[in-house]
Amino acid sequence: MKVYKFGGASIKDAASVKNIATVLKTVGYKNILMVVSAMGKTTNTLERLVQMYFSKQDIDASIAQIAQDHLQITTTLFLSTHSIFEEIDVFFSDIKIFFQRNKSPSYDFVYDQIVSFGELISTKIISEYLRLIGIENEWLDVRDYIKTDVNYRQANVDWQETAKRIGILKKDAFYVTQGFIGSDFNGFTTTLGREGSDYTAAIFAWCLDGESQTIWKDVPGVLNADPRYFSETKLLQQLSYEEAIELAYYGASVIHPKTLQPLQDKSIPLYVRSFLNLKQPGTSVKKGPMLLPMLPCYILKKNQVLLSFSSKDFAFIAEHNISEIFKIFAEFAIKVNLMQSSAISFSVCIEDTFKHLEHFLEKWQNQYRMRISRGVSLYTLRHYDAESMTKISSNKNILLRQLTTDTAQWVVEE
Repeated sequence: MKVYKFGGASIKDAASVKNIATVLKTVGYKNILMVVSAMGKTTNTLERLVQMYFSKQDIDASIAQIAQDHLQITTTLFLSTHSIFEEIDVFFSDIKIFFQRNKSPSYDFVYDQIVSFGELISTKIISEYLRLIGIENEWLDVRDYIKTDVNYRQANVDWQETAKRIGILKKDAFYVTQGFIGSDFNGFTTTLGREGSDYTAAIFAWCLDGESQTIWKDVPGVLNADPRYFSETKLLQQLSYEEAIELAYYGASVIHPKTLQPLQDKSIPLYVRSFLNLKQPGTSVKKGPMLLPMLPCYILKKNQVLLSFSSKDFAFIAEHNISEIFKIFAEFAIKVNLMQSSAISFSVCIEDTFKHLEHFLEKWQNQYRMRISRGVSLYTLRHYDAESMTKISSNKNILLRQLTTDTAQWVVEE
């Protein structure tokens, strides 16, 4: 089978949904498993809903607005007598019932139960629309197939059980399912981390011994820089698995970091193509040259925090100190993107995705002097040359810099 993944930008409105049908009719939909994200910015909206719930704000109007946004799309695609309207009503009724009955104080647990509705609703709409126009498919609830632990918001896949469940799927069918979500062994919904739909597709590709995985984007492929932040971007025609993993690790937004490992394990090629221009070949990630063409690659991560630790008595920062700090980073799910140490200080550039930083700082305030710079940016430059180094570093207030053979990084105060 081939595995396709369509993200939120590809289904942001009714015209986009119709375009997916055009893509499928053009490239084919035999022996395909299609992973679909939530529509447009729905995940962001559902995240705000959870925040409102925990801050004890009225959420009824927000739920109604999310429902109306989806209704606007469905009324364009379907006649009012279609069963899709009842199915969507059930989903929103389930959201209200969950909030009314929930007893859990865990933000992460509630987050996963609610935010996952974005994918469930979008895939129902896509599946029913494709059937309406004659593209037969089977809708799968991914929670019946991808099983995880109970690490809500960053769930870890139980590969053995997941492979057993996915292995029963027919290899000559066309399936539509959700990205980003799974379930634990108590049946509660879990999520695989933000932007995890790419990873979901890779899980299916690995378990199905897939022929390939294709990520359909609104860009021509993998570019050497994000066009939102850098001008004169260029298309990368091919990357090795190793180089793609490096770029994803440093924050390249086109490919989710976890996606590459299962694909590399079974040498399953990954293609990144544009759903706006099917004549463009896009980018392939597979065995072969590191990078074609060989170009400097620019990555920018905003909203970072730079922490610098130093001992209050000017003692050395030793291995056991760093080990203790990283243990607490892991406990609070704080991601470290850069680290640098000297004899008496240790600096890290982090992102506080789950807003645990203040609790982390409380742990160390009596043991270390800490200097904190919030809202900084992290620039990463792969395969740098003199021109690209100057382009990034000039006219910036640089707080920290680090240089290795292939990679240069700067923490910059914007």
